[in-house]
Amino acid sequence: MSASATAPFPAATAAGALERACARLLSLQHEKGWWKGELETNVCMEAEDLLLRRFLGIQEPERLRRTAAWIRSRQRDDGGFALHPDAPPDLSATVEAYAALRLAGDASDAAHMRRAAALVRELGGIEASRVFTRIWLALFGEWSWRDLPALPPELILLPSWFPLNVYDFASWARQTIVPLCVVAAHRPTRRLGFGLGELRSGAAAPPLAPLSSWAGRFERLDRLLHLYERRPLRRLRRHSLRLCAEWILRRQEADGCWGGIQPPWVYSLMALHLMGYPLDHPVLRKGLEGLERFAIVEAGTRRFEACQSPVWDTALAMLALRDAGVAPDAPALVCGAAWLLDEEVRVAGDWAVRRPDLEPGGWAFEFENDHYPDLDDTSEVVMALRAAQHAEPARAEAAIRRAVRWSFGMQCRGGGWAAFDVDNDRALCSELPFCDFGEVTDPPSADVTAHVLEMLAEEGRATDPRVRRGVDWLLRQQEADGSWFGRWGANHLYGTGAAVPALVRAGLEPEHASLRRAVRWLEQRQNRDGGWGESLRSYRDPAWRGRGESTASQTAWALLALLAVDAASPAIDAGIGWLVRSQRADGSWDEPQFTGTGFPGDFYIRYHLYALSFPVMALGRYLRGASGPRPTPGSAPARELG
Repeated sequence: MSASATAPFPAATAAGALERACARLLSLQHEKGWWKGELETNVCMEAEDLLLRRFLGIQEPERLRRTAAWIRSRQRDDGGFALHPDAPPDLSATVEAYAALRLAGDASDAAHMRRAAALVRELGGIEASRVFTRIWLALFGEWSWRDLPALPPELILLPSWFPLNVYDFASWARQTIVPLCVVAAHRPTRRLGFGLGELRSGAAAPPLAPLSSWAGRFERLDRLLHLYERRPLRRLRRHSLRLCAEWILRRQEADGCWGGIQPPWVYSLMALHLMGYPLDHPVLRKGLEGLERFAIVEAGTRRFEACQSPVWDTALAMLALRDAGVAPDAPALVCGAAWLLDEEVRVAGDWAVRRPDLEPGGWAFEFENDHYPDLDDTSEVVMALRAAQHAEPARAEAAIRRAVRWSFGMQCRGGGWAAFDVDNDRALCSELPFCDFGEVTDPPSADVTAHVLEMLAEEGRATDPRVRRGVDWLLRQQEADGSWFGRWGANHLYGTGAAVPALVRAGLEPEHASLRRAVRWLEQRQNRDGGWGESLRSYRDPAWRGRGESTASQTAWALLALLAVDAASPAIDAGIGWLVRSQRADGSWDEPQFTGTGFPGDFYIRYHLYALSFPVMALGRYLRGASGPRPTPGSAPARELG
């Protein structure tokens, strides 16, 4: 229900809220210039960390005790573990958490363990858990390697033009698949010291899919591959394993990680160890030390970040301060810009397989990740750099020019932009038997495309034919109800909050029919309290689009869209009123909900800084009476690309 009858909100009250929020945001900047909020996910991170250490034989009692304490604190009354606070229990997360707690010494007949085991059986038992969970169980003899999809390391031999080669998979998937091929080829088994038979339901394996479907064809191909696995060609297998190991080694980052994310990191450590690398080898030692930097130890517990987001958080914080009116020469912006410049990626990563002649230039999400810069971070960083004064202006300008060229070069065939790769959209990849969790390709998305278009428009490129193609692509992605899907944020509020300001900055008039539909959708989705919220259930159930408990970040996304099109909308005052009323005394907002997305439907994120940076943007633009610079076609000179 829209709060359209609400009276205008007092500007002085909003200004006070903005001042408190800015002070809080500034207080969180690191002395080196960056911002980083915690990236919270689910207990699979902690469970898999303990299982990894057991597999490698490096478990330490105190680490085990603290991590188990955190896992126990996340258990629900029904005995299960969820992917986010509002979600139903997740079978695979519960299986992994249960195994980790048994590893920590929790008895199977303890009350909390009995509840967990009963729930697992009710949900189908370990037989119904996802493939990656059953791989973890196979590592410890609790599932048969023969009953897992085949992952032959010979996959690395397929050329990049051949269907289902490793570069057909998304960056995060290929980084995981290659080391898993090594692990699966060795079929290792360590012992937990206990069994997990109480988690089995006894259900029979499901029948094969029809041969007329791709899934059915791949299931039968999988059976043939299992026959090959019994007697692989030895020379070919050795050669393939060596190539896989070399592929993995080339992609380790300076801080020891692989891609800055947990899954390829843990599997790469196991793969290299199985290939004969001892734990004191520099590669493994650096990898294990780097993992520990992702651990957060406090209040007797130890939890684990799946990734860290300093580049993303820093760019968003700087843009928020810009929108709040902070001067470009303010120390926070100057220092932040200097740090961002040092993070520019100047080497060719996996993206260069499809764009070998494109000069590197862009930014990644993490502290260390030279192989996988992304279009989302690059766009936000360019805009953040424009918000600051630079000690080395020529260097900053050169970095921005490279980023613009790289962004243009990464445009997909249809006109949109994906996160990490170009034209990474082969549908067959998702039909493979081991691809039952998360997205495995990286097609263009509305939110990433919107951020790229917004950046390019601010760079004066709104009339460029490539930008116009991007605008046309984005308009085609609009849903019938007027919203846009959010691939990397929850969900249609995120997509719409990104698309509308970008389209305005790229030259669409506020009265454009697509923008008016988006405004109507937002006004209709406003909660009675004046805020906006969207449950993560919207990824599965369209009835939840734009529906949910009001949150600070999602309210801000809606406001950013409305402010870009119709600053006089009465819904804006109600939204600002909700932000002001819900602000905490320290200037921040309480937001326990997860509003970030890793894999729609499967993996979600709570970015702890979202509930501060985005409200600062919204309050700042509200008080300025506009969404900031709005280049229209021909209104801003294009900056030369060099």
